[in-house]
Amino acid sequence: MKLKILSVGHKMPSWVDSGCAEYLKRMPKELATEIIEIKPDKRAAGKNSEVVQEAESKRILEVAGKDYLVVLDERGQEVTSLQLATKMEHWQTLGKDVSLVIGGADGIHTALKQKADWLWSLSKLTMPHGLVRIMLCEQLYRGYSVTQHHPYHKE
Repeated sequence: MKLKILSVGHKMPSWVDSGCAEYLKRMPKELATEIIEIKPDKRAAGKNSEVVQEAESKRILEVAGKDYLVVLDERGQEVTSLQLATKMEHWQTLGKDVSLVIGGADGIHTALKQKADWLWSLSKLTMPHGLVRIMLCEQLYRGYSVTQHHPYHKE
């Protein structure tokens, strides 16, 4: 199984790339994790948030294909790291890859949220996208370390 982080946006600062790389290199081959940047839609005169979200959602779905779809959303379910580890163990039984979606500056289209297999909230706080990428990578590694009884996670 692969974990694909589908993140709307590009040209992240070097601290984001290096922070993500640190956690991604720790992931095992059976949970190979990659970040796929989705091109953000250009804002132009006459384009409202809904139009931008819809265009970005189409790109996201093209990349996700038939993957198990997890959409990060502030209104999603909040879980502990132990609960995330349990979810990750479940994902491994599905026989398909998992796409985790970080939306763009305009948010995520309602239709994409409705297609999600799980809506997950990392926090109720509004955070910069680069920081969300790093937090997501770290939590995926933490979830994996819990399943392996690795001392990284201290309960």
